[in-house]
Amino acid sequence: MGSKTLCDDHNQDVVQLSHSNTDIAVPTFVKLLPTKVFPNMVQTRETLEFLLSSARRLREVKAIIVNSFSELETHAIASLSTENTIPPLYPVGSILNLESGSGAEKPLDDDLIRWLDNQPPSSVVFLCFGSLGSFEEVQVKEIARALEHSGHRFVWSLRQPPIHKRSRVTVDYEDPGVVLPEGFLERMAKIGKVIGWAPQVAVLGHCAVAGFVSHCGWNSLLESLWIGIPVATWPMYAEQHMNAFELVVELGLAVEITMDYKKKLY
Repeated sequence: MGSKTLCDDHNQDVVQLSHSNTDIAVPTFVKLLPTKVFPNMVQTRETLEFLLSSARRLREVKAIIVNSFSELETHAIASLSTENTIPPLYPVGSILNLESGSGAEKPLDDDLIRWLDNQPPSSVVFLCFGSLGSFEEVQVKEIARALEHSGHRFVWSLRQPPIHKRSRVTVDYEDPGVVLPEGFLERMAKIGKVIGWAPQVAVLGHCAVAGFVSHCGWNSLLESLWIGIPVATWPMYAEQHMNAFELVVELGLAVEITMDYKKKLY
């Protein structure tokens, strides 16, 4: 919606803006928004046009339902609700699936939960980057070294990049040791656990977990806010960079690791 307003109402070249290093006023934010956190889709003419056509069609609907709530996004909801060209907006959130192991989720990993049960309260950092979140081997090794040097307890949901370039689906490593520094798993055995797919709600809700390094997908942020776990932001793609900006700068509800890391989706 913000991209459409910039293009249609203010005659701004959003693609050019997305490659600049500037801050601009966006109605849904109180503070100036850095163009470096624009979504990937506004960085090329082709993907921007698809985004704009979708946003323009929103004006044809009778109402818009969003998974948010006014206490969280007071200014954004108010600014959209007073815009005459936008249909009525209804924040109906938070809508969350808090039943771990239900629906499409995999069953809980009993070994993981037992490991967490044996950790001191509020002592574990949870790293999880979503269903499409993965890193190349060089970045995996750097994260591992940082965790080892920190000395803190951790659970790391480590996923393998898509095997086929046209696929976006990440999968678990058969042996995560192949991309980790030599001996890492053995050295970290007492204070860290590397897993594949993570039962995110169950982990965030465990009393041993004290912090969440997140890709800043909206559902993940809502889950962390609902459960009350502090977030360190590491957005990767889509709208996650703007989500990170909102939580860190606009609302002061998270801390920044990075807000402009961009990962190319396969």
